[in-house]
Amino acid sequence: MVDIERVVPVDFPWKITVYVIFCWVLAAFGGLMFGYDIGISGGVTAMDDFLKKFFPSVYERKQHAIEDNYCKYDNQYLQLFTSSLYLAALLSSFVASSVCEKFGRKPTIFVASLFFLAGAGLSSGAQYLWMLIIGRVLLGCGVGFGNEAVPLFLSEIAPVQHRGAVNILFQLFVTIGILIANLVNYGTSKSHPNGWRISLGLAGTPALVLFIGSLIIPETPSSLIEHGKEGKGLKALKQIRGVDDVDAEFKQIQSACEIAREVKNPFKNIMKRSSIPPLVIAVLMQVFQQFTGINAIMFYAPVLFQTVGFKNDASLLSSVITGLVNVISTLVSVYAVDKIGRRKLLLQACVQMFISQVAIGLILILKLSATGTLSKPLAIIVVCLVCLYVMSFAWSWGPLGWLIPSETFPLETRTAGFAFAVSSNMLFTFLIAQAFLSMLCHMKAGIFFFFAAWIIIMGLFVVKLLPETKNVPIDLMAENVWKKHPVWSKFMD
Repeated sequence: MVDIERVVPVDFPWKITVYVIFCWVLAAFGGLMFGYDIGISGGVTAMDDFLKKFFPSVYERKQHAIEDNYCKYDNQYLQLFTSSLYLAALLSSFVASSVCEKFGRKPTIFVASLFFLAGAGLSSGAQYLWMLIIGRVLLGCGVGFGNEAVPLFLSEIAPVQHRGAVNILFQLFVTIGILIANLVNYGTSKSHPNGWRISLGLAGTPALVLFIGSLIIPETPSSLIEHGKEGKGLKALKQIRGVDDVDAEFKQIQSACEIAREVKNPFKNIMKRSSIPPLVIAVLMQVFQQFTGINAIMFYAPVLFQTVGFKNDASLLSSVITGLVNVISTLVSVYAVDKIGRRKLLLQACVQMFISQVAIGLILILKLSATGTLSKPLAIIVVCLVCLYVMSFAWSWGPLGWLIPSETFPLETRTAGFAFAVSSNMLFTFLIAQAFLSMLCHMKAGIFFFFAAWIIIMGLFVVKLLPETKNVPIDLMAENVWKKHPVWSKFMD
């Protein structure tokens, strides 16, 4: 394990200005859009008006009191409504990487906003299932482009001492988007018969903010200098740092860009031996982030709470509560990540998530029969345990799953490497979204033990393979982190 506290951080001059905060927030709206898409689907799929129009067989099954609690929502097309977004994001992330590499971070965010606007419009106006799915696919393309560019943008314009906090703005806005979606669903569930259209259509609001923001924010200095626009890169660096004394940082970026220009094919270069450490870390962080089970809960929270005995409105309100916990706990990460470090947050969360998952599984396996409901006290306990679980995820694997891959690749393979991270995230998000309701039907309460077992593996991964990256400049990761790690140093030249 690297004792990163012994590494002296590079302290480049900077100060916070209104302009740079404005840029951080506008870019982070890509995260809000992503979060809204995550949160809105679970509430919409629990609305009877939506089910009657697009999934009448699910609606009929839901009405039967004797139907198995765990299986009444098991429908592949219903799951496809949720998961199609992530399949599209998976495929589009590699296109987004090329756009990001060739044209820059800012144009990639602009394209993401266009996909979001088109997807929100088509989804809310859908008359047939195929229109609904295409709308979700367009939103997925927006997610692929936005999730590729926004974390990179935030990491590249953040001062090194606060890179973790600035990058976590992306995840913070994801959680805010989920909370807003839960509030919207709670309100529109009472609007018949088109409440679901309002829920899906309101996705256009953050998409519009992201569109306007993409026209205002600057390109990152790293991207400008890499494309030979050194004068503009120097000007942008002075703008985002709020000081004129940026020569040392400018020279470091220039040095990294000279190396990057020698790489003609970043996707080929990322398969070299020295690129294996950040690539393995990036991909595994995404895989493990999904196998915590978080998106299964966030996608289908209303469905899950209905399963344990809450009525429709109560289940949506419970989702609002978990969404609020998600936002507040992510703020903890913004404060703690650059003080406590990445590893300690991840390990603490593993313990808390494991206990929560096992406790939920035990309550359901002992007290929830296939056709019964939990008593009100036990149902409230389940909601509290879900909140404890969401709390720990929100200050650890949620934001750090995006932060760590965005800060560990050298500039020459950064967009390609992060494309692998985004695509891995979308692939496993798709698999979980497509499979969760079927897994819930067949595994019943055992699904929580399934995710708990993965959390043990995640903890071992952090202990053995994940170095601390706090206070290390992005372009010095190889020297200060990988070459000093007992495992990864064997891969470095």
